[in-house]
Amino acid sequence: MEKKIQKLISDIIRKDKRAIARAISMVESETPESIDLLNRLHNYKNNALRVGITGPPGAGKSTFTNQLIKMIRNKGKSVGVIAVDPSSPFSGGAILGDRIRMKDVMLDKDVFIRSMASRGNLGGLARQSVNAAEILEAAGSDIIIFETVGVGQVEMDVMSAVDTVVLMTVPDAGDVIQTMKAGIMEIGDIFVVNKADLSGAKRMFDDIEYMLSLRPKIENWLPPIHLTKALNGDGIADVLEDIFRHFNYLDESGQLLEKRRQRIKDKIKSLVNDRIIRNYWDDETLKFLDDYIENEIKNISPYQIAEELLKE
Repeated sequence: MEKKIQKLISDIIRKDKRAIARAISMVESETPESIDLLNRLHNYKNNALRVGITGPPGAGKSTFTNQLIKMIRNKGKSVGVIAVDPSSPFSGGAILGDRIRMKDVMLDKDVFIRSMASRGNLGGLARQSVNAAEILEAAGSDIIIFETVGVGQVEMDVMSAVDTVVLMTVPDAGDVIQTMKAGIMEIGDIFVVNKADLSGAKRMFDDIEYMLSLRPKIENWLPPIHLTKALNGDGIADVLEDIFRHFNYLDESGQLLEKRRQRIKDKIKSLVNDRIIRNYWDDETLKFLDDYIENEIKNISPYQIAEELLKE
């Protein structure tokens, strides 16, 4: 097993796409070897820029991402993409729609795209997406893009996973205040109104600009707003320039280091919580729970059962 893991790491570092895919599958399946793999890959971090593309369904996120990848590659930078698809209702796996829409960049040796099932995660990111990003970073990706499922919920977890959040919407998404629920406006570092040729694009732009003016001015970054047409790439080059500009702003202000420290802290807490839960719910505890429910369900509340379990 030691030789297999070492060989896999060597293949990942030399950007072997099959090895990268195999490693992500290990992590997604939470195999016993995956923790050892991630632990060793930590030594190969390359300070990759992480970008989140999020927004409501139908905003054109995949088409936009496809164009963005091309422009990043024109600058000579390698790209890793984690596209979170809705889970298949039959298999629980990713539907792979994003990879179909990005097929014209998939053959590029410096582009790796992985669809991951959301598995019901309302935060927009698959549970193992952040771990997959660590594999892509070890493989040398200069920029890692998280394209979230866009379930219409407040996708706050993307904020802790990336350095820059690009929040997308479209003119026909309805009233902007309804489209961007409470909390969504706070996570966007860059705003994009896609399908700018549709009527209402300018109004959407103006509404977002007004809402941004209401945000507390606690920092020196004023989120830019862009009108784009993802189908032909109009306006996307300007978005990319602002992604780089935001990265430089974070770096120079010290916020980049702070964000990444918080990301590590959140990761450690998540690992500890997962281990505690996994160790707690063993066969004996589950049997105790089943017996309790079977014998006491009519006379005891779930809160009392939880207290009894914690006493044990």
